[in-house]
Amino acid sequence: MSKQDDLLDPDFEENIGNFGQGQQLPNATATLVLGICSIVGCWLWGVPGLICGIIALSLHGKDKKMYATAPRKYETSFKNAKAGFVCAIIGTSLSAITFLFIVIALASGPGTMRF
Repeated sequence: MSKQDDLLDPDFEENIGNFGQGQQLPNATATLVLGICSIVGCWLWGVPGLICGIIALSLHGKDKKMYATAPRKYETSFKNAKAGFVCAIIGTSLSAITFLFIVIALASGPGTMRF
């Protein structure tokens, strides 16, 4: 390639050493782990699942903005971040339902709650 082609491709120097491989998004693995923890945490009164799910959703938002700047560079790790996002939505929803059920059961009185 000529020098002019190198100037037209702003990512040329960054991709020389890792041709064919993408770079990792900084929070992709954390999003996936927290998304899975939110599903597991929904059975523990809902609170840990809500906390992990909300953190995973906010981390995914940061990664999504970074992915929008250079999609080809972050393509492989964005799949992990997307999977974590889906797990976080499922875990947050289940945790919210569990938490609301427990709050309603406690508010209705101690005689009506039988496990």
